[in-house]
Amino acid sequence: MHIDLPDKLYYSIGEVAKAFDVNTSLIRFWDKEFDILKPKKNAKGNRRFTQEDVKNLELIYHLVKERGFTLEGAKTHLKEQKKKTLSNFEIIRKLEGIKAELSKIKEQL
Repeated sequence: MHIDLPDKLYYSIGEVAKAFDVNTSLIRFWDKEFDILKPKKNAKGNRRFTQEDVKNLELIYHLVKERGFTLEGAKTHLKEQKKKTLSNFEIIRKLEGIKAELSKIKEQL
């Protein structure tokens, strides 16, 4: 899954949910469940997600939705192997981007 968000300092929960094609309630639930998510909250209590939060959400989405981890399994995996998982995840995303570019080039030939 490729997340397409504009380059900003903060994203609203609606923008993040739309980018991941999930309900805002799921994003709120993950925010409560996973310690690595630390969105800022304004005076009204609205969450503002940073680019780091979005990257962590991508990792959670990958583990839970794409690889089929349970929430507890994903939490454990992140605590024990966060650096290794993050490194592998970034490599996978870069390779997916390269594949998409190569497909575009192939279609133009």
